[in-house]
Amino acid sequence: MSFHVYAVVVTFNRKDLLRKCMQSLLAQTLRPDSVLVVDNASTDGTIKMLEDLAQLHPEIVRYERLPKNLGGAGGFSHGLASALALGADWVWMMDDDAEPEPDALRSLLAEHPSPANVHASVPHRGGILAWPVRWLDESGRRANLATQLDQLPERCQVQNHPFLGFMIHRDLVSRIGLPDAQLFISADDIEYSLRARSSGADIVLIRASRISHPISTVRHRTLLGLRIALISLPPWRRYYDTRNRLLVARRHHGYRFWTQALPGTLIRMLLIMLYEPNKLAQIKATGAGLLDGLRNLSGIRHDKWHLGK
Repeated sequence: MSFHVYAVVVTFNRKDLLRKCMQSLLAQTLRPDSVLVVDNASTDGTIKMLEDLAQLHPEIVRYERLPKNLGGAGGFSHGLASALALGADWVWMMDDDAEPEPDALRSLLAEHPSPANVHASVPHRGGILAWPVRWLDESGRRANLATQLDQLPERCQVQNHPFLGFMIHRDLVSRIGLPDAQLFISADDIEYSLRARSSGADIVLIRASRISHPISTVRHRTLLGLRIALISLPPWRRYYDTRNRLLVARRHHGYRFWTQALPGTLIRMLLIMLYEPNKLAQIKATGAGLLDGLRNLSGIRHDKWHLGK
């Protein structure tokens, strides 16, 4: 290749999942030039495993240990900056529970990706998409919904994509900056996708580039005529899910912050009261996220609200 491709993996205390991810990356039919693992200060023996891997594959495996857990957002922001500083042209980002299939990177690059756009692999498990995907029609509106891999076109545009096979070029990063580390966890990939699209980039899914990944479980509840996705989360995660939805809407959705995001948060609070266990802790977390979202506060703040972890 006349350009350099780095894979960036962010991990925290999931050594066994990370091992499978690394095995999959090392088994690519077209290997990345380097695999950079950002360790969010794991305490489960992750560093020893990475040291051993780096000794076996010194030409490809790199790792950087952060002094504390900066979340997925901080990890990807750090990893993307490091990969570019080390000479990467393209950076292929993913979580530690991703297992790229052998031709995943080759299939992405076979599409002759444009530096102006984001190109992405498709997460699935056994042909079932890890989450339902709506792709955009020619007018840029969301069109058909796919729940299975074979329902997707060979390539299609989407509104956003998580950091699971998300491949971006250094030229686009220079235009839009790094992922917002202050979001800590939840919606950082959505915000980055929307920022890329706001700059004129397309986010292109390549069906032939596949990543095995657990299937998300999302329950939908209907209240006041609205169908709302409700995911069971521990209180500290609920805080970030609530707050970051509002922060992203504030930045990218204009008046819909008031007409959709804020009413949606209030309806989600009602649904939590009706359906979630540990209701008091959940309501406290949602209320804290609502207040900080309204005040436009970001950063690591769940501990300030005594939400545990």
